[in-house]
Amino acid sequence: MTDIEIETPAGSIDAVLEVPSGEGPWPGVVVIHDAFGLRAPHREIARRIADAGFLAVAPNLFARGGVIRCMQKVMSDLMAYEGRSFDDIAAARELLTSRPDCTGAIGIAGFCMGGGFALVAVTKGFAASAPFYPPPLQSKYAEIVDGGCPVVASFGERDRLNRNSGRRLEEVLTQKGIPYDVKTYPKTGHSFADRAPVQALARVTGFGENKEAAEDAWQRVFGFFNQHLR
Repeated sequence: MTDIEIETPAGSIDAVLEVPSGEGPWPGVVVIHDAFGLRAPHREIARRIADAGFLAVAPNLFARGGVIRCMQKVMSDLMAYEGRSFDDIAAARELLTSRPDCTGAIGIAGFCMGGGFALVAVTKGFAASAPFYPPPLQSKYAEIVDGGCPVVASFGERDRLNRNSGRRLEEVLTQKGIPYDVKTYPKTGHSFADRAPVQALARVTGFGENKEAAEDAWQRVFGFFNQHLR
């Protein structure tokens, strides 16, 4: 694991870079953290992605101040589909493409808030997107994904924020003719793959880690990325 700085139009931000073992070049994946910030679970996820044969970089979208102030700004960018946060994500993508050990094919994966960015980013220069339980954007799916890249999305049936989101996303992607793999996991809640803080309380509100669902989701994601990034 390497802690790095990424140069963006608004100055440098910190990030985590993970490189596969062996000889490249490899495709790349930008990893977007959840609303709790860039934490140990996302560092572990970046390593897991690298172990699957992809360069992985996880930028810190909350690098410019306190979590609350940064969260407000970042969420505002997400709802606007543009802004400094998307510039940061683009800079992370460009960092990967500029490396001699990268093939130039870049995917994106995100969790909760980051899943929203991964979904909106389907039209922003990525070759495949893996949103995990994004915010409830069901009414905007048709607008968000129009002309976008292939999508592999994962939801939890007990996720109160995303009731019927998986089904609706499938319908829209089918209508748009966009390749996809969408799965909603039974008996599974929000944040099942990146361990939200205070898990005991989170389970009461429909959150909670589910290792079996997470393992299956990652196998789907890697299969999908191997198909669309190699």
